[in-house]
Amino acid sequence: MNLFEKIFNYQMISRLEESGVVALTSHERTWLKSALKHPAAEEAFAADTLAKLHSLLEEEADLETDSLVTEKAKSPDKQVYHPLLRPLRRFMREGQGIRLSYRIRNGRTMESQSGIPYKLEYSMVKKEWYLLWYHLRNRMYMATKLGNILELEAEAPADGVYEGITAKLDQSVRLRKESSVIEVVRTYNRELSRILYAFSCFEKEVSYDDESDLYRIRLTYMREDAEYILSKIRFLGMRVKVVEGRHLRWRMADSSARALARYGDEPEDNGSTSPDTELEKHIETPQASAPGS
Repeated sequence: MNLFEKIFNYQMISRLEESGVVALTSHERTWLKSALKHPAAEEAFAADTLAKLHSLLEEEADLETDSLVTEKAKSPDKQVYHPLLRPLRRFMREGQGIRLSYRIRNGRTMESQSGIPYKLEYSMVKKEWYLLWYHLRNRMYMATKLGNILELEAEAPADGVYEGITAKLDQSVRLRKESSVIEVVRTYNRELSRILYAFSCFEKEVSYDDESDLYRIRLTYMREDAEYILSKIRFLGMRVKVVEGRHLRWRMADSSARALARYGDEPEDNGSTSPDTELEKHIETPQASAPGS
């Protein structure tokens, strides 16, 4: 492709983006046609929208994955899409309150509870959708599984209540957010896409230093998600290290020290490098004490 073709293509794409038009490739259309065959598609789209998509993709080729892909045995998957997602999104978009009945852990049912919906969140650990909402009577911030909601309907809140509570919750969320910087070890720069995929469910900014050839990932996350991030860092192993974030650095150093205490026996005198020496190259014990001490 010559320079003039690149300029022309860039202008075309820019104009399409300005007009709100999205250009799809034949592979993307074929994939979409196959995805619409999933049973969850009937709940994810309105009936008229689904019919329109089927008519637009009628002439596309079918992707026969059954003959191409063999899936190994595994535990049953939970439903990724839940029927309550669409009405809850509509309530939040329109500034509506909710009245719901739901089950709690001990099996009891809480009936006709009034609240303000705040956010829908998917837990990557539990594979469950959660509704984050404010309980008007108890004045509590709640997190309820969509699978535990038995009844749901819209309820008009008093004037200014929805805006006031959502502003209060926004401030509370900001106070609970933390950020850390994770540096990619230069040897593993080619695995950047894999590393980013490990943190795909968190807010992140990637920066690159041309002089040192280093990638740094700034993660923004809720305080209660720190342990999940630590599990991802341990999974990536030598590929990354935490350079900012007091709590994550202390937890990594603490878990490494515990591992050394359990497995750090004196090595045999055979000329090989001590395991302690190898680990010390990659563990920088922070000077600060543990949080909360």
